Amino acid sequence: MEQAPTQALTDALCKVAENRDKRAFAQLFQYFAPKIKRFGIKQFGNEALAMELVQETLTSVWRKAHLYHPDRGAATTWVYTVMRNASFDALRKMKSNKEEHISEEIWPLFQEQQATDTEFQDHLQSKQIQDHISKLPLAQQEVVKGVYFQEMSQEQLAEHLSIPVGTVKSRLRLALQKLRAEIGDSND
Repeated sequence: MEQAPTQALTDALCKVAENRDKRAFAQLFQYFAPKIKRFGIKQFGNEALAMELVQETLTSVWRKAHLYHPDRGAATTWVYTVMRNASFDALRKMKSNKEEHISEEIWPLFQEQQATDTEFQDHLQSKQIQDHISKLPLAQQEVVKGVYFQEMSQEQLAEHLSIPVGTVKSRLRLALQKLRAEIGDSND
């Protein structure tokens, strides 16, 4: 099959479609692989990607051979259509991967910016709240800091301080009442 033997290619593709004939597929592979590879190198500028295109195209030819009908067109046209579709899929995948990498590169910058913005906005408020908390009795300070800054549950804090949960709740309620009175209800 050195020159484009149209009938031989059609026969081989029909044998693959009807009988899963491996020898016929080997003939198709031998004829089309170098042509698809050359197209892939032109398309992608990369031999490895070109070889992936060969693999993808000829795998699809093997799987979809039953969809080929000789009365609708030449075997070469059908195989090149499969190749073109595989090429478009590869290009879409490459574009999608580039977009994912860009988003992965931008996301940390966005998060850093948000963290910085939050630090500046909350810095003064945090300082004021710390000042108000430092005016509370030490037992109440421990409870407020444990629940709100260390994010401990009341049960965990009770265990940590070796006091009953009811005592934690009472100290927290008293501390919050004092803070409300000190800061004012408008800053809830």
